Amino acid sequence: MIILGFESSCDETGVALVCTERGLLAHALHSQIDMHREYGGVVPELASRDHIRRVIPLTRQVLRQAGVRLEDIGAVAYTAGPGLAGALLVGASVAQAIAWSLQRPAIPVHHLEGHLLSPLLAQPRPEFPFVALLVSGGHTQLMQVDGVGRYSLLGETLDDAAGEAFDKSAKLMGLGYPGGPALSRLAEQGNAALHELPRPMLHSGDLDFSFSGLKTAVLTRVRALEREHGALSDTHLADLAAATESAIVDVLAAKSLKAVSQAGVKRLVVAGGVGANRHLRQHLTEAMRRKGGEVFFPPLEFCTDNGAMIAFAAAQRVKAGLVDLSDDSHAFTIRPRWNLEDVCIQSECSKQ
Repeated sequence: MIILGFESSCDETGVALVCTERGLLAHALHSQIDMHREYGGVVPELASRDHIRRVIPLTRQVLRQAGVRLEDIGAVAYTAGPGLAGALLVGASVAQAIAWSLQRPAIPVHHLEGHLLSPLLAQPRPEFPFVALLVSGGHTQLMQVDGVGRYSLLGETLDDAAGEAFDKSAKLMGLGYPGGPALSRLAEQGNAALHELPRPMLHSGDLDFSFSGLKTAVLTRVRALEREHGALSDTHLADLAAATESAIVDVLAAKSLKAVSQAGVKRLVVAGGVGANRHLRQHLTEAMRRKGGEVFFPPLEFCTDNGAMIAFAAAQRVKAGLVDLSDDSHAFTIRPRWNLEDVCIQSECSKQ
């Protein structure tokens, strides 16, 4: 079966075609970063309007790339949540309209399940079971994954997500938008040892996270440097960026390794936008190797939001028999707030 997938939860419009037998056939992505940069963050109304402009041209593009006709599609998948309500409505409406016109089933997909399964798009791909670190701008969670739809929540952030810590710290340093990638690039030139920043909840004894205190510590350091030096030099900013990145990575790595040990598995999967961070990748790869295990990441192009992960997650649900392909009602809703446990088999998503 060929599945057409749409991702429109925030500021990327993604469209992809995935075959349940052959895998990814084609995908296309449009990022709205340039449009939102002027405002220093995502403007929901502008995001929704841009999705409307981009989604049909991107759909035609992936059909041409794959050499697939519209009538060859067996199902249409879309991100139903969580995300920005207006943005979600664009992808959901287009997906449902195409599905209705073809008399094919439409498959709502949880955005985080897309991220969770995206490392399976890479080679080598991890086998179940594994522990997954979902780490992005809005989410930081540790999950035990025993199969498609079989997820157990091990720990999560109590306030800011790791991606938010990157972005907000970057804003405090005046690095512009998007802040996280800019901070990571600047950190390559800095000396992390020159600033002592906290590692929140590093020794809390559980698998939860907290990054709001780190953001406050960065603000304190910025103000102290400004009092001492006036305008901050590139060197000052690079050193503070390196220290901030190091603090975030240390906490993420320590909690992930503890989760792997507690779950008794040898495989760790990292997914989400922060999964593209080079320092995090190196740290976890080396640490898992020392433990005799492996760590898996999605390809860099699939770390951020994309249509491929949505079409792929739908394909995995179809193959696992978790989708009612006979449902032709095409009634739908979007869920801006949506817990991942709602898509688990027999409520297998539970905090350990």
